[in-house]
Amino acid sequence: MTTVHSITATQKTVDGPSMKDWRGGRAASFNIIPSSTGAAKAVGKVLPALNGKLTGMSFRVPTVDVSVVDLTVRLQKAATYEQVKKAIKEESEGKLKGILGYTEDDVVSSDFVGDSRSSIFDAK
Repeated sequence: MTTVHSITATQKTVDGPSMKDWRGGRAASFNIIPSSTGAAKAVGKVLPALNGKLTGMSFRVPTVDVSVVDLTVRLQKAATYEQVKKAIKEESEGKLKGILGYTEDDVVSSDFVGDSRSSIFDAK
């Protein structure tokens, strides 16, 4: 799992010391900063069947809002990308409507600012 996060309030505006690590002390608005992430552990807490089965890292990027997750999985049953998209789209229109979104539009991060859904699957 790779997460890409916007700048946070704890990041530096100019290069300076960081209590956590050297990279964390670099200017947030000028750099893509590799970092650790708690997202993989959080998934394991929400979905116990996945506990300990995910690893992850994150990148902090100079944007003001919106995050991205790139998740690579190994399925027990073979499935095409079209089948995966169909299943996610159906869930986004069914019991997860308003929580999970689905788009095939040519979107960028600023298109999601203010979106109330927790996650949007970008099918492109």
